[in-house]
Amino acid sequence: MRRRLMLLILCGLAALPLLSGCGYNQIQQNEEAVFAAWADVEATYQRRADLIPNLVETVKAYAGHERETLQAVTEARAKVGQMNISAGDLGNPATLEKFQAAQGELSGALSRLLVVAERYPDLKANQNFLDLQHQLEGTENRINVARQRYNAAVQTFNSSIRTFPNNLTNNFLLHLERKEPFKAQAGAEQAPKVNF
Repeated sequence: MRRRLMLLILCGLAALPLLSGCGYNQIQQNEEAVFAAWADVEATYQRRADLIPNLVETVKAYAGHERETLQAVTEARAKVGQMNISAGDLGNPATLEKFQAAQGELSGALSRLLVVAERYPDLKANQNFLDLQHQLEGTENRINVARQRYNAAVQTFNSSIRTFPNNLTNNFLLHLERKEPFKAQAGAEQAPKVNF
């Protein structure tokens, strides 16, 4: 009996190097990379959401007659603040789609706000507004980069759980699901029209 137990332990120790080649650790590292990339996406969206109240207050002082646009920005910002996604929701396409829709609504409202700036030279020339406009532009670029990095991490993770022999490890041991990448919103293939 004791000899059999020792034999089993030796066999287990001999099989350990094989486990490292089955992708067990790599799959989990890839999933952690997806969570980290998603956290970066949320951080950049949060930066934008924090910036908007300041932007709106600055514009209000110079464009009181554009209340409808300003109100749309404020409402879209409030909607974004109510929409949260946890790391566990990254495999749920419906939840991710709702999140993207709320962010898209805010992006549209901000675009209309920038058109307001083009219509009113006094507003456009205001240094405070220019500073905030530049910060907003930088934030949008950061969001784009964070989305691209998230999609790259998702691609790596999804590939790692679907290719051999990692797919066997995932099917029998880990049972992890595919993650959803960011997708272009409906109509994004058409350039927005700006009328002055």
